[in-house]
Amino acid sequence: MNKPPRKKNPTFGVAVFIVIAILVVIATIFYNAIREKHEFDSQNTAVPSISSEAAAAATALKPASGAAQ
Repeated sequence: MNKPPRKKNPTFGVAVFIVIAILVVIATIFYNAIREKHEFDSQNTAVPSISSEAAAAATALKPASGAAQ
């Protein structure tokens, strides 16, 4: 009348472990990519180039075209 104890299948546990490990690796790659992008953007916006400053100054000093002289 008593059922024999059911043997656990170790393959299922290993499969779950592999899936979780792969998901952790993918999440880590995305996290690092986003963090690196933020660092890259913050470094590039903090230091304006000399040519952009010179172009802005030249545009500010140049009179409007077509204006009466």
